[in-house]
Amino acid sequence: MPVHELAGVPARLVPLLHRLGLRTAGDLLFFFPRSYEDLTRVCRISEIDGSGPVSVCGVVDEVELRALGPGRTLLGALIRDESGALRAVWFNQSFMQQRLVRGQRVMLSGVPKRRGLGWELAHPRLVPVADDAQPTAGPMLPVYPLTEGLVQGRLRKIVHRVVAALADEVVEVFPAPFLTLHQLWPIGRALRAVHMPQDSADVRESRRRFVYQELLVLQLALALRRWQLQRTERAPALPATAKIDARIRRLFPFELTADQEQAIRDIATDMGRCIPMNRLLQGEVGSGKTVVAEYAMLLAVAHAHQAVLMAPTEVLAQQHFRTLGEDLAQSRVRIELLTGALTGTLRQQLLGRVQAGEVDLLIGTQALLHEPITFPQLGLVVIDEQHKFGVRQRAALKSAGSDPHYLVMTATPIPRTVAMSLFGDLDVSTLRQSPPGRQPVHTYLVADAQRDRWWSFVRRKLQEGRQGYVIAPRVEEDESASVASVEEVYERLVNGPLEAFRVDLIHGRLSPAEKEAAMAAFRRGATQVLVATSVIEVGIDVPNATLLTIESGERFGLAQLHQLRGRVRRGQFPGYVTVFAQPGSPAAQERLAAFERSTDGFELAEIDFALRGPGDLFGVSQHGMPPLRVADLQRDQQLLVEARQDAQALTAGDAPPFFQEEFAALRSQVLRRYSAALDLGDVG
Repeated sequence: MPVHELAGVPARLVPLLHRLGLRTAGDLLFFFPRSYEDLTRVCRISEIDGSGPVSVCGVVDEVELRALGPGRTLLGALIRDESGALRAVWFNQSFMQQRLVRGQRVMLSGVPKRRGLGWELAHPRLVPVADDAQPTAGPMLPVYPLTEGLVQGRLRKIVHRVVAALADEVVEVFPAPFLTLHQLWPIGRALRAVHMPQDSADVRESRRRFVYQELLVLQLALALRRWQLQRTERAPALPATAKIDARIRRLFPFELTADQEQAIRDIATDMGRCIPMNRLLQGEVGSGKTVVAEYAMLLAVAHAHQAVLMAPTEVLAQQHFRTLGEDLAQSRVRIELLTGALTGTLRQQLLGRVQAGEVDLLIGTQALLHEPITFPQLGLVVIDEQHKFGVRQRAALKSAGSDPHYLVMTATPIPRTVAMSLFGDLDVSTLRQSPPGRQPVHTYLVADAQRDRWWSFVRRKLQEGRQGYVIAPRVEEDESASVASVEEVYERLVNGPLEAFRVDLIHGRLSPAEKEAAMAAFRRGATQVLVATSVIEVGIDVPNATLLTIESGERFGLAQLHQLRGRVRRGQFPGYVTVFAQPGSPAAQERLAAFERSTDGFELAEIDFALRGPGDLFGVSQHGMPPLRVADLQRDQQLLVEARQDAQALTAGDAPPFFQEEFAALRSQVLRRYSAALDLGDVG
């Protein structure tokens, strides 16, 4: 029923409700409070300590109504009990004077504020109490999100009227035995309790019902995605025979870490089956993910299939192309590069070679998605830095061939609860170990007063033959003097502390050719210092670069800072990172302190998650996943684990319980919410 047809909703409030997304009675039913005003604590006036809302019972001792100006009034009342007195005030509510009779016993509920030597309640809830009655506690009042022109009291009345009339009409998606087994309240009871709780237990249990349901629906969608892929798609079986394994390993003239070996075993097992691999490879900065991906791609090529590697930037795509080209120079593997810089006839010729099966390994950027590419024998899709691509982007590349295997990589470790939520349909391999010989990185958060000392150290290291990066957060000047642009930093360095050294500049606004020329000069040592934006954040591999200076460090996220630090932990020499920052908030201070304290990317990922939440970390909207409405991935970790286990149990076996008739309503809800985002198709 539309809100404008509901009893008790004035026409003037309808646009305000629409502004909050409340268009139907159903919207109002599931418009959950963001918090509660707990008035259940009853105390004497002398026991008020200002720690939160209270309810006090006393006698009206004095009442005064004063005019503050045209149409403005202040109503004040002095309330006494046997322990003391407090003042209650109401602005522009002169009608309340009729309810304040001297000598009358009343219960007042609200949030006390210290005023002078006493306490004051502004706009408290007032209930008359008979002289011989035992005072009862105040209620748990829901606090809803509002918009200008709509007050809590009015919205509470509207919601409560709808809940009273319709809560028991809402379809229950859980069978009765399931509710009993999982100790969940029925939907009608939970709706009444979440909007009109009698105590904190009502809030806790009703909220648990809705959080669990939301997380279970998400986990069921991810489980159905996996179930569907395993039963409807067929990939080429590409087993790693002993002969193929030996031929690939000959190309790696170094010892693999135990984590790399395990990841390769996971991938080889997956690719040896006809079910498409759907695996996430996450690893510490510099943990050797590219080697693992190279093994997977060569496994596909060994079986006469093609492989595709997509990177988020042209700089990283160029590096992959160059690195793989060097590794495979003595092999017959045919490698090509497709980026936005390749246009016209050359582009069409490359696409023609791909279609003719004359390209074994194609490396590119999002340019791979901008036009249809025909792969006659696509066996594997690898996506580097997967969080920079949305679900639909990944799906578009995957559909370029017939059911290839699918490997995504990230050097941004993913917090456990985020991995279970946004990537729950993927198997996960994790690389924590660094390859042998990697040196430690020393990180310092320093004040501007120490700049001269730092640049003295940098000059000494440059003279010893090392190289370094200097990172600034912006390309153009910012209105704030505290934020240095990359051009300003470059000019300051070449005309100051680094004037005796070869310094170059790179940022995202340069052409691909200009960026590649700058990187090439830096790689071969022609440039000693590269002043850059975060364009060098991922994947850039120059082992001799051991110095990193970050300007305006407060402007970077924790994961991004850690990625930048990864540029100077690539070689045989220790790395040194210094951050100049002016943190203007406690969160920024905590973020920078954590970066200085820890070099463990997985620990930092959890800290970043706690500080910023999953949306900021991984771009939930980019993933195409509907946002969570009630659940919080930090607060509700235990319920998430329970929901994941239950979803896996419901979708297990050849005849999953989830497809039984008793779960038809739950199945419908899963498809309604997630079928588009996860391309679930007809599984209902």
